[in-house]
Amino acid sequence: MDNRTRDKVFYITTPIYYVNDIPHIGHAYTTIACDTMSRYKRMKGFDVHFLTGTDEHGQKIQAAAEKQGITPQALVDRIHLNFKELWKVLNISNDDFIRTTEDRHIRVVQAMFKKLMDQGDIYKGTYEGHYCVPCETYVPESSMGPNQTCPDCGRPLTMMKEESYFFRGSKYVPQLIEYYEKNLSGVMPRIRYNEIMSFLRGEVRDQSVSRTTLKWGIPVPGDEKHVIYVWFDALINYAAAVGYLDNPERFQRYWPAVRHMVGKDIIRFHCVIWPLMLLALGLPLPRSVIAHGWWTVDGEKMSKSKGNVVDPFKMVKDYGLDPFRYFLLREVPFGSDGDFSEAALVGRINSDLANDLGNLLNRTLQMSESYRGGVVPAAGSGYDDILGSVLENVDAAMERFAFDEALKEVWAFIGRANKYIDETMPWKLAKEQDDPASVAALDKVLMNLFEALRLAALLVAPVMPQTAQRMWAQLGLEGDPLRELYDSFHWGMGSGTRVRKAEVLFPRIDIREWQKAREEKKKMEEEKKAPAAEHEPEIAIEDFKAVEMRVARIVKAEEIPKSRKLYKLEVDLGYETRTVCSGIKAFFTPEELAGKRVILVTNLKPVKLCGIESNGMILAASVKVDGNAESLTLVAPEGDIPLGSRVS
Repeated sequence: MDNRTRDKVFYITTPIYYVNDIPHIGHAYTTIACDTMSRYKRMKGFDVHFLTGTDEHGQKIQAAAEKQGITPQALVDRIHLNFKELWKVLNISNDDFIRTTEDRHIRVVQAMFKKLMDQGDIYKGTYEGHYCVPCETYVPESSMGPNQTCPDCGRPLTMMKEESYFFRGSKYVPQLIEYYEKNLSGVMPRIRYNEIMSFLRGEVRDQSVSRTTLKWGIPVPGDEKHVIYVWFDALINYAAAVGYLDNPERFQRYWPAVRHMVGKDIIRFHCVIWPLMLLALGLPLPRSVIAHGWWTVDGEKMSKSKGNVVDPFKMVKDYGLDPFRYFLLREVPFGSDGDFSEAALVGRINSDLANDLGNLLNRTLQMSESYRGGVVPAAGSGYDDILGSVLENVDAAMERFAFDEALKEVWAFIGRANKYIDETMPWKLAKEQDDPASVAALDKVLMNLFEALRLAALLVAPVMPQTAQRMWAQLGLEGDPLRELYDSFHWGMGSGTRVRKAEVLFPRIDIREWQKAREEKKKMEEEKKAPAAEHEPEIAIEDFKAVEMRVARIVKAEEIPKSRKLYKLEVDLGYETRTVCSGIKAFFTPEELAGKRVILVTNLKPVKLCGIESNGMILAASVKVDGNAESLTLVAPEGDIPLGSRVS
């Protein structure tokens, strides 16, 4: 392959997503970003290969399967479908979906592992260190969080010692530093590049790459007591998917052009461990690893306990697919952390999509229908200053994976087209059709606006493919805008096209109605969160009458030495005194109980508790506080009811 052909090849990957959870906004964000870049590069004439998939080995999968009483394979066969379904909903154009339980992946993992063993870059030793079970990784002391916690997930670390195979990655660190020094785009954005270089210039130890405490994984070749470490296994998917073993020609075509897009929490695996493995294997390093930030929700960290995890399925259902895709890429500079807010999403829909793009399309088609019967007029060449350098600016931003900047350029172009209408006042020109100059001017305005919309449809297509197709159809154009090439775009090709005005592109959302619906929904959700009453089986009135309850007074309360929960109570019924053992020690002092009037169940069969015979039970109501602790209130009669009175 010559260099010119190689330059038109583009291979991009998402991380393979761990199937221990349902997909959320983070998964959607990475995948939409990769999809957008893939679509853009195809429209630039590139041979694109877009890979995504699922990571299906490891301790968490094994534990989850055991808990459900099924095999790990059965579990991952079911859960990986959640991701495939979401990609359909999000209109993802991936060329391949790889699973780490597939034979094509397993064979490559074992082949690479064996190659590294044979050349002495993997050796057997003993590992002892602090281990994060949820993240399935050892954490060096220098990287620990407060109180020996994982720096990524914040959970406590466990001290572990086991026999392990080690990858001699430290041997290749100088080569990797040299590579990054010569390739500043090897890690993007720059803040992540600096972080990786700082780490590499510190102490990089050989990596433990096997486990003996785990069974759900790929066996080490020749030593099946060991399972290959899940991260070593997972990273290899990128090479396995493009034919490392099975199709060398395909591998040679795509591999040198690979870019990995990941979240910032896993850049060390992708920017340190993975390239060190590739150097040891004698393979080219990725062109770039692009790390994006994390999402919060209304300023708070997402968590299941808070109930604020953003469900992509629901967002698409409530607001539409393309508005959701647009918002994620437009709202936050790529690489930075972002805050998801439904209010901000609604704001983008009303301003950017309805007011700017939708209004431009609607006004232009309406004027074309009114002034020229829906046919785009032929006009002299020239597009005034509408076009500007939008194509060049968008391309420059996309090369930096700066999706937000690219969209700002597109919306500046759309804004310029809207301003052009106000400047040229086509409605005024339409009143002067007896004047040849006004006729020509109106033709030029309508043609320019049509061309601006044609280009706008092409520019938004990678981000909002369905919207682009709807615009294309309303403009009366044939085919699929996603199959058009930016380089073949020429201004003024639309003369004679018959436009077909249809439904509004983006209906505005009534803010007051939206806020009202949101408040009602929030109220319903809070009501759902309230603990449901747990009722006993129904009883007949005769059963209830069989329970004898009477008004009583606690004379005194004494601690029971052998019990942490029970008090020994002396209870006066007016006609007799009884001893009752009650588990209320955590909520009252003996002094607080003395003299309290209570309701006592008097016909319970006596029972011995801590060696004391208890003859009755006092009634109390408990309340949950903060989900776990309890407060307790003794049930008491109102007024001066005589002791011994029957309660019914």
